Amino acid sequence: MRIVISGVEEMGSHLARMLSGNGHDITVIDQDPKLLDELGTLADVITIEGDATTFAVLRKASVRRCDLFIAVDSIENDNVLSAIMAKQLGAKKSIARIDNNEYLEPNNKEMFIDMGIDYLLYPERIAAEEVINLLGHSSTTEFVDFSGGKLSLVVFRLEPNSSLVGASIAGFDEESLNYRTVAIMRDGNTIIPKSSDTYMVGDMVYVISRQGAVSEVMALSGKSSVNINNMMILGGSRIGIQIAKELQDEVNIKLIDYNAEKAYRLAEMLERTLIIHQDGRDTDAMLEEGLANMDAFVAVTGRSETNILTAMLAKRMGVKRVIAEVENMNYINIANSVGVDTIVNKKIVTASNIFRFTMSTDVLAIKCLTGSDAEVLEFIVKPNSPATKSTIDHMELPEDVIIGGVVRGDKVFIATSNMQINAYDRVVVFAMPSAISEIGYYFN
Repeated sequence: MRIVISGVEEMGSHLARMLSGNGHDITVIDQDPKLLDELGTLADVITIEGDATTFAVLRKASVRRCDLFIAVDSIENDNVLSAIMAKQLGAKKSIARIDNNEYLEPNNKEMFIDMGIDYLLYPERIAAEEVINLLGHSSTTEFVDFSGGKLSLVVFRLEPNSSLVGASIAGFDEESLNYRTVAIMRDGNTIIPKSSDTYMVGDMVYVISRQGAVSEVMALSGKSSVNINNMMILGGSRIGIQIAKELQDEVNIKLIDYNAEKAYRLAEMLERTLIIHQDGRDTDAMLEEGLANMDAFVAVTGRSETNILTAMLAKRMGVKRVIAEVENMNYINIANSVGVDTIVNKKIVTASNIFRFTMSTDVLAIKCLTGSDAEVLEFIVKPNSPATKSTIDHMELPEDVIIGGVVRGDKVFIATSNMQINAYDRVVVFAMPSAISEIGYYFN
């Protein structure tokens, strides 16, 4: 697939590296030659210096022949304009990153579609929704629903008191056909487990579960579920504001920001949230504001270092649920290793939303996992596709692929090796990057 990306900062660079690694032809446009040079040394991409809101630069990037145009610059208006221009010049699909909730209202969204933008992407809103979802499942580090909630991906870290520690993978899966382990993250490596493998303390375990068995799976982590009544948010960022707006009627929220002017604006905007002007890096001030009495702490400032350090403080003070936004990809494993419950990263949630546009077959959902290179995908199986012609164990799937579950109408199945997949089944698949480009063949 030919893909043109406008904007190298933050997401553009991450998307270019990820997509070029999946065999796509990538062209990147930006006005900063230094950023383009850095990207060129990290990924196999064509770089073009210039303004993506000009016809000359878009023509130079050959957008008329591209399958997908992605505008993820830091300036919203430039993204909207360049995405419209690219579509008018011949791009098959165009995506624009925005930072305005108003654009996503149904009538307004329809206007952008009429102008040629196929998808509006608001990373901060997606990240906020992910945090809100995770707060509702407080034993997990990640939680994703598939097929309308009939199947779920549950991710949790094994605590020392978990009954799974020392047990074999086979024992866990055979105990019930309500769930199945599809991967383990151990020492920074993602493992597609064999039945003879055993669980170890600190493992990040990825489980596909039926809807009714989610609470049972979460209990196996060794961590008890937490009712969130009191929460502290550090950072009046777009993510922090969105979380407070959604939860302030249900949870007692304190939102802390170091900028006095912003704190006053937030107080007018969030009527049921207590806004505090304070520096979150001041340990004594955080304790005075009642950090130790919180059920949950969410750090979403613009600095990964601040978020990690304050999350560590919250954990040390006994806060049961700690979530930190970590945008520096190099810090994600560090944050996981020091006990931060959950990491949120805008680049990764953005990748999940864009990735499905690059697949050659119908993909209902894709989730790129934080701290792991792996992806979880949901396919609709086409009639006469290879998947329908044999049982799972005879499909000859790539080594780095495992089928977790199947939804057939109202029936839900946890995948087993002797299962036969039918046309129109919804199939949830866990895959490593090396196999992503091959998966579509089996279901198309």
